[in-house]
Amino acid sequence: MKQLNTTHDLAINGAEPAFTEPLHVGRPSIGDRELFLRFTNEILDRQWLTNNGPMVRELEGRIADYHDVSHCVAMCSGTVALEIAIRALQLKGEVIVPSYTFIATAHALHWQAITPIFADIDPHTHNLDPAAVRRMITPRTTGIIGVHLWGRIAAVEALQSIADEYQLKLMFDAAHAFGCTHAGTKVGNFGSCEVLSFHATKFFHTFEGGAVLTNDDELAETMRLMRNFGFSGVDNVIHPGTNGKMTEIAAAMGLTNIQSIDKVIDHNRSVYQAYSRALADVTTVDLLAYDEQESNNYQYVVVEVTDNSPVTRDQIVDALQAENVLARRYFWPCCHRKKPYSDLYPNAGSFLVNSERVSERVIVLPAGPEMDDEKVDAVASIIRVLTSV
Repeated sequence: MKQLNTTHDLAINGAEPAFTEPLHVGRPSIGDRELFLRFTNEILDRQWLTNNGPMVRELEGRIADYHDVSHCVAMCSGTVALEIAIRALQLKGEVIVPSYTFIATAHALHWQAITPIFADIDPHTHNLDPAAVRRMITPRTTGIIGVHLWGRIAAVEALQSIADEYQLKLMFDAAHAFGCTHAGTKVGNFGSCEVLSFHATKFFHTFEGGAVLTNDDELAETMRLMRNFGFSGVDNVIHPGTNGKMTEIAAAMGLTNIQSIDKVIDHNRSVYQAYSRALADVTTVDLLAYDEQESNNYQYVVVEVTDNSPVTRDQIVDALQAENVLARRYFWPCCHRKKPYSDLYPNAGSFLVNSERVSERVIVLPAGPEMDDEKVDAVASIIRVLTSV
């Protein structure tokens, strides 16, 4: 690892990379390995590997308590959790979503023959713009799916007001927002339900997994039926369903990680603050700020390349990756630029101006357990040297 001072130090100009080992966006937190192995042995001794076992039920209770909600319904993935929540809410026809999001948000609708209608984002928050949502409502609209991008909570009050006015269902993709708050209220308490992702790249993970948080008793019961083929009891199928269950070994990883979650958040915060200090004098990128009055998980360190940068966003990413800094372009291209939506909406760019502009400017920088102040300073030095030419 080295600090860069001139353009001659850049790997793209022939120098050795700043880092000998790659720095990733979203390297998994493993937690207490011994605790996980203890849980694993309990699972093997019990010989209860799946089908709503005690580890899954304990994890659901811990996550529900953590978010101050009535129900956590654990699933095998965040995408399946989205699909089951959408179906449990009986969404159909058209549902309004952002295009600036991970493709699963749109696919969860399209997979079920529901048409995702893309609305533009607020360029300052990167979340759905309520005014844009209102413009996309048609007689076929049945719902809105907001996304809490980067863990920064969407405009929940405005979106709820629109949903109430037009009698639409409102739910949220909260894949980035585990533990985050708005006005002191934790995720899980907005809309009809909110979907979490526990993929390995998330700061809280279960190897692979997800969950739906809700305060609606009937909705929670419906989703529990749907994730297990509609079984109520041993032989009694009372609802259409699929296999969306979380395994016991996945829950064991979750129970391990939740033990150290405050420590992980503290580390994430320190990494974010280190980037804030290191990039304070770099005018060619803007670090997206978190509201320090709210609870955040600080999982994502996001910068936008400014108009006065002498190099493009893609040139910065390429240069960083040459230094073994595996920065990413999230979420590029937007959903409407990917198939099948690029075929369905060839002219969508004309009304998704903010989405396209943001997607062409954002870089997500390495964070997580492998980062420290020294590494952050070295990453910042690469950006400083590269964009000062």
